[in-house]
Amino acid sequence: MKKTVFLTGATGNMGWAGLQELLKKNDQFNIVILARPSKKNKKKLAPLQDKIKVVWGDLTKYEDVLRGVTGADYVLHVGGRVSPATDYYPKSTLYVNVTAAQNIVNAILAQPNADDIKAVYIGSVAQTSDRNAPVHWGRTGDPICSSVYDHYGISKIKAERIFAESGLKHWVSLRQSGILYPGILKNFDPIMFHVPIKGMLEWATVEDSGRLLANVCGDDVPDEFWNRFYNISSGPEYRMTNYDFERRILKACYCPKPEKIFNANWFVLRNFHGQYYLDADVLENYLHFRANIPIDEYFRQMSNTLPKIFKAAKIVPPFILKAVMRPMANKKQWGTQWWIKHNDENRIKAYYGSKEAWANIPDWAHTDLSQPVGQEGAVHIDHGYDESKPLSALSLEELQKAAEFRGGKLISTSYSGNPAEQLEWECHKGHRFNASPLLILEGGHWCPECLPPAWDYDDLAEHSKFFAQVWAPHHKGEHNYYGPEIFDGWED
Repeated sequence: MKKTVFLTGATGNMGWAGLQELLKKNDQFNIVILARPSKKNKKKLAPLQDKIKVVWGDLTKYEDVLRGVTGADYVLHVGGRVSPATDYYPKSTLYVNVTAAQNIVNAILAQPNADDIKAVYIGSVAQTSDRNAPVHWGRTGDPICSSVYDHYGISKIKAERIFAESGLKHWVSLRQSGILYPGILKNFDPIMFHVPIKGMLEWATVEDSGRLLANVCGDDVPDEFWNRFYNISSGPEYRMTNYDFERRILKACYCPKPEKIFNANWFVLRNFHGQYYLDADVLENYLHFRANIPIDEYFRQMSNTLPKIFKAAKIVPPFILKAVMRPMANKKQWGTQWWIKHNDENRIKAYYGSKEAWANIPDWAHTDLSQPVGQEGAVHIDHGYDESKPLSALSLEELQKAAEFRGGKLISTSYSGNPAEQLEWECHKGHRFNASPLLILEGGHWCPECLPPAWDYDDLAEHSKFFAQVWAPHHKGEHNYYGPEIFDGWED
């Protein structure tokens, strides 16, 4: 008997790839998608009208979501606002992504067979912010932390919490990394300089991401897979420093190396997101979604999708290409060099540390572009409890110590051993909140009231040994505070 899969975000990059993989298994699945009734979407989906059911609607409207969820065996929630729109429209990003998550959960819980429905939420690496060396190796359970100004990261943190604490019997959060897809070669935007050149990311291809969406609906996925958090990546082959990524992207576009067309100080020093994964293979071992294409071959394949006109870049002198790139670094409000010229103190502080730090960025000839330490020398973030034990075997005392490690307290005086049990906790500021041991210990979450804005991470790091591990290496001795007022005047 066919299962019904409801997919959101089907017209986006990852969702479209997932839809193509599901269509390959149309003998197993009835496919329902939710799409906005735009002219572009209608044209894109027209060839599939006999193969799928389209619910024309909006993720922020509960009744539209309910129509898609009703009758579904699997709900794959991929849709929502993504970069670069999220940078330009922070307020609506929070509204859309958080409201959509709550609508999905509410619609599932409204079903008579809610306990049988399996919900897949696509989270983000942006939930764990800066992880530059020496703490560039990470795993699920590490501290949740959105970068300053990153409303997208905040929206994904809040949405993930909604799923994990919803009471759904079968949910999973798959935290997506940066996605490689052919269209990325054409993305030229000031935010390309919002990444530290020595930062790093373990990428995922769009094809692998599509396969995992189809494979998670398979009968061979065991029960133990559900109610957990996972990192998505295409494997160790796809670990790149941001410099390596820029070099490969430019080569694919027939452009010279970054040194030829960018200034080193156009790139920020911190406050983005990205890491290499200590748990990269956990999801792959369950879903077997990787094609294992060598990375240089994958970039060659992407390059082959470009219009022939791009080859003209090979004969354009580098100084002309640099002149074309310079306006992006100087774009009003968004360009890194606009911040410097107009002394945007909050942006400079967040992304560079100080104007002096920006001024001291060496030129390319004196920039260390070597690879950071490998996995054998990785710094493992301490999660503050005995991870050799299942959460169900932890004692109340062990949970109390985990809370103290996070700078707070466990208020509840008993624990049944159910990792999903709602316990009462208190953060160092005295905020009391309910959360499951699963969310806190395996998800890396903490006090919802302390979520940005405001960003008061220096204060948090002073009180939380857990959080200090990822924050102090790049902010030690600082006392920065970014309140909601830094967004005054921002209108979507």
